[in-house]
Amino acid sequence: MKDAIEMMETYMKPETVKRARIKAERESLTIKLAQLREKQNLTQTQIAGFSQTAVSKLEKRKDLKISTLIEYLDSLGMGVEIRAYPKKTSDVHSEAVLLKL
Repeated sequence: MKDAIEMMETYMKPETVKRARIKAERESLTIKLAQLREKQNLTQTQIAGFSQTAVSKLEKRKDLKISTLIEYLDSLGMGVEIRAYPKKTSDVHSEAVLLKL
């Protein structure tokens, strides 16, 4: 499958590929949030500080405030780490942790 995607990308403009990857990452975030909750054996109604409706909306959103993400993950008993890294190199020494809660 990866080869098919790479082949399709060769026919696309670089900016189009970049936008598609960003969109895919946002979509995967919503899936990951629900999976994290499910791994904790929690239903949407069991999340402290959030109504079931709010959890449902949050898990479907493609754009979240960092503060909302932190609060949601805290309710799951999980922390957050935001890391910055250079896109054009694989120099791990240039990485920096911006936030770890």
